[in-house]
Amino acid sequence: MSGSKALSAPLAPGATIGILGGGQLGRMLVLAASRLGFKCHVFSDETESCAFYVADATTRAQYSDERALEKFAAACDVVTFEFENVPDATAHFLDDHVPVAPNARSLAIAQDRFLEKSFITELGIATAGFRHVANEVEASTAYRALAGANAGPKAVLKTQRLGYDGKGQRIVRSEAETVAAFAEFKRVPCILETFIEYAFEASVIGARGRDGSFAAYDPPRNEHENHILRRSTVPAPLSPEKVKDAIAIASRIAEKLDYVGVLGVELFVTNDQRLIVNEIAPRVHNSGHWTIEACVTSQFEQHIRAVTGWPLGDPARHSDAVMENIIGEEAFQWRALAQQKGGGLHIYGKRVAVQRNLQILVMVSSQSGSTRTMTS
Repeated sequence: MSGSKALSAPLAPGATIGILGGGQLGRMLVLAASRLGFKCHVFSDETESCAFYVADATTRAQYSDERALEKFAAACDVVTFEFENVPDATAHFLDDHVPVAPNARSLAIAQDRFLEKSFITELGIATAGFRHVANEVEASTAYRALAGANAGPKAVLKTQRLGYDGKGQRIVRSEAETVAAFAEFKRVPCILETFIEYAFEASVIGARGRDGSFAAYDPPRNEHENHILRRSTVPAPLSPEKVKDAIAIASRIAEKLDYVGVLGVELFVTNDQRLIVNEIAPRVHNSGHWTIEACVTSQFEQHIRAVTGWPLGDPARHSDAVMENIIGEEAFQWRALAQQKGGGLHIYGKRVAVQRNLQILVMVSSQSGSTRTMTS
């Protein structure tokens, strides 16, 4: 594994795992780590940090606070993160004091859409066509280059950094719209992408261990509402050959990043079953929550296993699954949701109902049956 610090041996139960970020993914990582006998120290700069409620120790400070980071590192045996917008400078700083996984390079590439698309393209993996946009002239030039007769008139302008759940991106249909959208984004560096006509979206949740081993879950089909993941269904309508191809894509990306931990690879699946990578997420992924109830080893336990140097667990799916996000005020229906049979209900413990991802309802059944999952 690249980086200044590395584990000399797998961590034994009782060791402390540091987690950067205090959201619901961090919360579920803490719960998975506890099951294996580990302690967790959560570091967050957010006022609302639901992972704090289940952690053994917490630090609330800015990610640029080097004094707080040093104390945090001294209290941890390894550090990981639960969201990709942790500054890569923070990961580099911590890496001088404690092993960090995934590595800072993976974080930096995933945070920058141009670096991300360039990296994936260099591996010979299909992505949407793309161009860098740093000014109005480049906005016009990029649109002319991408939105030709073969590609169609639509393209997607995205901010180069940050942005999630549809934020920081806009569909454009002309040079003028592209220039206007660039101005609306306050002229920050952007990337213009060819608009992909696809049949559905899928994702691969894979994990790479410190020994280079790789394991992946069956890809789910993902459906979004208002740019927020609403539903993930497993199995996805992919042929066995395409499932192997999708997993091979994720494995190649993880290997080239010298990655350790769980990695999400989001894919467009076209009508003729071509696989086009949309983006990567260097963390446990929202489309993998169903693995808690439907797999031998959940994505959260898998991540803990990977970063602590343990052998990867079995990702086999013993049940079909459907996961649904419960969004915003839908979370207040917890009493009715708790009465439903055949499922598992996960309440994140966030206090503000209008925030994203308040809880997850995972409903699983036997291999021959169906599964329903809901998240918010």
